[in-house]
Amino acid sequence: MTPAINPNMILLAREARGLTQTELADKLQLHKANISRLENGDTPVTEKILVAIADATGFPPQFFLQPGGPIPVNLSYRKRQQVPAKIISAIDAHINIIRRHVQFITRALQHQVPALPVYEVTEEQSPAQIASLLRKKWNITVPIIDDLCKLIEQKGIIICSFDFGTERVDSRTMLTDDQYPVIFLNSSSLADKQRFSLAFELGHLIMHTFCVVPHQRDINHEANLFAAELLMPAKDIRKDLTEAITLPLLGELKRKWKISMIALLYRADDLGLLTPNQKRYLLQQFNEQHIRRREPPQLDIQKEHPQLVQHLLAGFMSKTKLDTPQLCTLLAIEPGDYKKYYHHH
Repeated sequence: MTPAINPNMILLAREARGLTQTELADKLQLHKANISRLENGDTPVTEKILVAIADATGFPPQFFLQPGGPIPVNLSYRKRQQVPAKIISAIDAHINIIRRHVQFITRALQHQVPALPVYEVTEEQSPAQIASLLRKKWNITVPIIDDLCKLIEQKGIIICSFDFGTERVDSRTMLTDDQYPVIFLNSSSLADKQRFSLAFELGHLIMHTFCVVPHQRDINHEANLFAAELLMPAKDIRKDLTEAITLPLLGELKRKWKISMIALLYRADDLGLLTPNQKRYLLQQFNEQHIRRREPPQLDIQKEHPQLVQHLLAGFMSKTKLDTPQLCTLLAIEPGDYKKYYHHH
């Protein structure tokens, strides 16, 4: 008997692989009710079952011996309206696993939790004003932030990017038990979307994560307003939107501002620079040219690559003289997952 098996980790492993209880039961040639009992901790796990579960889910046996449970999710995803629960629970599971690694590595290296400014949205202080305050505080003097990823990581916020396995979910923010902030990005998103997602999650961190927010407020709308002003300050972008707004102009501005054409269109609209007719006409052109979901590839911007977590892992390996397989053992994951999470560029 192995009494130290944590049933929470069986659930986490199953969800990370996108398996239902029935599918896992089939792989193990067990009854579905048995899986439910294992995940509730009602059935002791034999050595044989442990090895079978490890095989079926692709996690090493020591993964299932880790303490703790999944964490309550404090903020919602940046995602499309309707995303199947199964997709979300798989992303959640990976995020929970990575979050454990971040916690482990920041503790091992005795990294201080970054001191982030906290601003509250009030009648007097809008999300856009907060974005301006942050620009001042962080001494961002240029209109266009060239590498947002680098800027955020210089402030000690960890960015983890991995493939979410769907295009419908963009990003998520989470804290470790020590309140260390981590932004999770979908590595399969295009660069302009990633930049906006990063600014959006930064808005959540600064305005919502450490404050008690009344439930009737729309925090996602607030994070969007913050992101728009952070990436496209009104006073600077207005100058670029004075002439007639056309698709070619939006394409040019996309390259300059590193923001999607559609986001620039909405920004122009929010700043009152489009009549309802112009907006309708432009959106119609997006649809006719089939660039609403996927803008022309020749206008794609360069991806920004997070490096902080890789840097911390490398520092830990040189300090402890461990190699990658040994580190994987310590993190309780297979090398394939290590690569997926930390070395996929």
